Amino acid sequence: MTADGPPGRARPGPEVVTVGESMVVLGPDPTGPLERADRLGVSVGGAESNVASALAALGHRVAWVSRVGDDPFGRRVLRHVGDSGVDTCLVTVDPSAPTGVYLKDPAPGGTAVHYYRSGSAASRLDPGVLDDPALAGARLLHLSGITAALSPSCAALVRRAVTDRPLPAARVTFDVNHRARLWSAATAAPVLRGLADAADVVLVGLDEARTLWGVTDPDAVRDLLPGPDLVVVKDADVGVTALPRTGPAVFVPALRVPVHEPVGAGDAFAAGCLSGLLRGLDLHHCLRLGHLCAVPALTVAADTAPPPRRALVDRLLALPAQDWASLDLVDTGLLPVPATGRNGR
Repeated sequence: MTADGPPGRARPGPEVVTVGESMVVLGPDPTGPLERADRLGVSVGGAESNVASALAALGHRVAWVSRVGDDPFGRRVLRHVGDSGVDTCLVTVDPSAPTGVYLKDPAPGGTAVHYYRSGSAASRLDPGVLDDPALAGARLLHLSGITAALSPSCAALVRRAVTDRPLPAARVTFDVNHRARLWSAATAAPVLRGLADAADVVLVGLDEARTLWGVTDPDAVRDLLPGPDLVVVKDADVGVTALPRTGPAVFVPALRVPVHEPVGAGDAFAAGCLSGLLRGLDLHHCLRLGHLCAVPALTVAADTAPPPRRALVDRLLALPAQDWASLDLVDTGLLPVPATGRNGR
């Protein structure tokens, strides 16, 4: 990493390192079926860089490790992630492979995605990318199951990260993030279970755990993954359960959010939860912070949205349980007042 500040004083290394692919995202503007769209909005998305950007917005020092193509989309990705406050010094620009692209196809039953990432620059990531001494001392190394599906060298990278621990001071956090368009559940299930069980902290959706492993409740997920210090099971609009290796499980109900699009909300939740762990918060408040960070992401078409202000977050973290359960997101300032006003006018 480059020098920063007064001469002779090195810039502090990252607290968090994330590794994975980011792509240019194309989606109908205005929102509607892709096949009928006359215009496409352009944004940037990728699970690991989404987490990195949100963590940087929450005040953490974050480095994102990846590859992009030497093309306009690659430059857009680098600018977008860098502008969010994330260190991109260890992103390689590949002159012979393209930046990945994906398209969103919104529909009443949910948003479908269409990938154009086969042979992308990021699919050439390999196990050696974590050997840079600039990453030494990081407290967290965050990866996801998406990277393991991109190529054999990417799978080897994730395996090395969770088993060999090239960043020995870092807790390894792993978001299962099964993507059916990248690999089938039958192929992914044993791989993702092995990777998750070797990590320190695991995040997984109950829906994907059911699809992958046939388990139907958080306790069953914990039984399936005895290795991690902490397993966090997300159950959509019901809530999230944190199951530590020792001690009782902690459940925090989801907030009532008018969902525009859910893509990216899981990454925002992960960032909030991980930020809580970095801050030394208890599990109850880590889950609350995850929920609060997910709210803005659920209400926009893009994959990312800035988290709430720190002062607001700290006030809401301190609410009694009954007030949390009945939280009005507009009254608290988490969401703007609707254009029609609170009384429909």
